[in-house]
Amino acid sequence: MKTLWRSFVLATSMYSKLPTPKTEWSDRSMAYVFCFFPWIGLVIGGLELIWFWLAEALHMGGLLFAAVALLLPIAVTGGIHLDGFCDTCDALGSHQSRERKLEILKDSHTGAFALIGLGCYLLLFTALWAEVQPCAALALIPVLSRSLSGLCAVTLKNARGSGLLASFSQASDLRSNRIVLVLWLLAAAAGLVVLGGWPVLAGAALALGYYIYMSSRQFGGITGDLEGWFVQICELLCLAAMVLAQKGGVLL
Repeated sequence: MKTLWRSFVLATSMYSKLPTPKTEWSDRSMAYVFCFFPWIGLVIGGLELIWFWLAEALHMGGLLFAAVALLLPIAVTGGIHLDGFCDTCDALGSHQSRERKLEILKDSHTGAFALIGLGCYLLLFTALWAEVQPCAALALIPVLSRSLSGLCAVTLKNARGSGLLASFSQASDLRSNRIVLVLWLLAAAAGLVVLGGWPVLAGAALALGYYIYMSSRQFGGITGDLEGWFVQICELLCLAAMVLAQKGGVLL
């Protein structure tokens, strides 16, 4: 039980800005970190639901609603996944060798491709939030994206075999993490179906398929930055799928 608590605290402090007590970084405390990764998505989803209700009660305009809906996850996570997204944009935009791309991922400087990619991403995501009809199913998107990201972390090949993600993966109880993450994934998928958000699953599947292909072809595996890129792209495509379904009359 103590090990689980330490893993919970470590996961919360690592992947969010939520207040947590201090805990030691050890193989034992990192053993079940990925089990609690989707928990951060649950917090984000809960805050989004509160915002949906408040915006409706106060008759908020589309742009203000969209801006807050976009910024809530960034505020909770501290932008950790956006950082990985930016680094990945720089690496992909360089069109260099695989080894050079991995070096760019580790570079702390922000390049032109990161700025361009971030600007386009935030603009498109805001536009999608402005177009979507808010519903409870949307609150499960952050849970779904983190469940898939966690499964990739404990399943796919690491591109470097070193770094923070590799340290967490190597210290993880892989079997337990995979089982728990699959349960998170199934629960999120079931919730989406029940709440009428099944188009989100199509967006997530598209993001996952491309992520596996891209990470293998371009980098020879995954890294922590690529995992951040995936979370952001997955949530973007999930929301886009919901907008398309609503606008196309698929969801009545």
